[in-house]
Amino acid sequence: MASLFVIQGRDQGTRFPLEDPVYIIGRTHSNAVRLHDTEVSREHAELSTSGNTYLLRDLGSSNGTFVNGRLITEHRLVSGDQVQVGRSLLLFTGLMEGSAEDLSDQIDILPRVDDDGSRIVASLSQSGGSEWLMPGASESSDPWLANARSNLQIMYRTALAVSHTMDIEQLLNRIMEMIFDWVDADRGCVMLKDFETGKLSPKVRRQRRGVRDTDKLTISKTILDYVTEHNEGVLTSNAREDERWDPAQSIVSQGVREAICVPMQGRYHTMGVIYIDTSISPQRMLLNQGKSPQFTEEHLRLMIAIAHQAALAVEDTSYYKALVQAERLAAVGQTIASLSHHIKNILQGVRGGSYLIELGLQDHDKVNGQPGEEESATKAVDTIRKGWAIVERNQDRISALVLDMLTFSKERKPEPQPSSLNEVVDEVVELMTTHAQDQNTKLDWQPAANMPTLMFDPDGIHRAVLNILTNAIDACEEAEEGKVTIQTKYSAEDSTAEVVVSDNGAGIDPEELENIFTVFVSHKGGRGTGLGLPVSQKILKEHGGDILVESQPGQGSTFTLQFPASTVQAEPPQEDLPIQPRVTESTEPEDLVNDSSLH
Repeated sequence: MASLFVIQGRDQGTRFPLEDPVYIIGRTHSNAVRLHDTEVSREHAELSTSGNTYLLRDLGSSNGTFVNGRLITEHRLVSGDQVQVGRSLLLFTGLMEGSAEDLSDQIDILPRVDDDGSRIVASLSQSGGSEWLMPGASESSDPWLANARSNLQIMYRTALAVSHTMDIEQLLNRIMEMIFDWVDADRGCVMLKDFETGKLSPKVRRQRRGVRDTDKLTISKTILDYVTEHNEGVLTSNAREDERWDPAQSIVSQGVREAICVPMQGRYHTMGVIYIDTSISPQRMLLNQGKSPQFTEEHLRLMIAIAHQAALAVEDTSYYKALVQAERLAAVGQTIASLSHHIKNILQGVRGGSYLIELGLQDHDKVNGQPGEEESATKAVDTIRKGWAIVERNQDRISALVLDMLTFSKERKPEPQPSSLNEVVDEVVELMTTHAQDQNTKLDWQPAANMPTLMFDPDGIHRAVLNILTNAIDACEEAEEGKVTIQTKYSAEDSTAEVVVSDNGAGIDPEELENIFTVFVSHKGGRGTGLGLPVSQKILKEHGGDILVESQPGQGSTFTLQFPASTVQAEPPQEDLPIQPRVTESTEPEDLVNDSSLH
């Protein structure tokens, strides 16, 4: 799907899918592509679509519409174009013309046979080409070839540097380090442009060993303005005699003998500048007049090429960060949308329980102390108890939701300690007995005999088993005779512990089985948060294990929580008393309040 993605400006990170035939870009609330940029007109531009053609037209805006840095009145967009309106920069992503499927009929790969007539005459490892560019490789007596190879070396090292990091500061430090290895500069810095203010700000500074780092690096604003306005690199080999620079700014007074300043030109914008110079005292400058300069036009040309590579890397990193931010915002929006509905249901349950409590209190106050009203007083107390039970259930639901959110929101390192797996699971079974009774579901708890004491995080495993058992009981809601079997196992041979939870519920369709561990995907309708299974899987993976699932529609499901756990030799094996299977009676629904937490 085609889209406009804001990569710069107040709405950075916002993506606008393009599905309709016409879109208006501007500040007005009714615009499909609404921007909060004060320099964008109310109705700034129009984007119309016809098939795979996207036509952008300026609507007489105050500040104009630019595509790839050029002012346009009408322009056909292609994927990758950058649209600038006001201070906002939008990346257009459209459908690519042609696809891999179109080429499949044009290219054939011959099947492998013993003799197909092909003969490999030479081969070279991936690093073979780069070795030719390394210093000392095949030294040539030809000065021109030696110089060309030296230039290739610095460009190759630059390409490697920009491809190995997404950290802008680390990248720029590496670029300056290579420049100082290649040319005899005394000082240098990299300045990047702030696109909100248009000002250059220093990001990296470097000086040659022996040069005092306490000395302030002074750069002529005239040079910076010239480079950024003309988009040209400059070389000054005699700052005193260079007519381009204003003597009033006098970089000569700072002892600058030679300087190179080049623009960091990206695909569409100047990202900043790279500056290097040599410094010398005014007295020595007079003595050194007539000597050949340290910086040449060849240095200038290569500096421009290096700056271009660095600018592309900075640009890519900025866009990548914007994409990551957009994904985070989308995830936050999805989280809010998913959880708000569930929280609303919980609050409705709390409100219903509170209503029953208030109703019971009012009835109790009316008959309290009056002779012959004992039965009415008892009914009022029963109403209060029912209301309080509903409030408690919803309190448990909100507590479970918060715990799932906290567990899923951050990486958590398990805190293993000597624990009994049977005791942990027994506590979960005991906790879920009431819920199973409400669902008329039998719990068949089969703890392993002679289960040893193991090293694992009891709180984490408790949380994971609780989520899985809750889902199993809920899955038996429609079963005539619901049954959930819980087993613990331990294999001393491979030091693996298992908790197996099986139910005879509705089962899971094969196409749904693939995404049951996806966040916010729930098959419980409005009752499920879509967090229980992902949280349980996350906990097991943090323990170095996983959850295995087997399911047949109409027959039920089996979830196996499997994780490595070593035994504790210092303590004797513990044997838990098995909990006898219990058949619970179903609970009649309340007539007064429909509490969604009961279903």
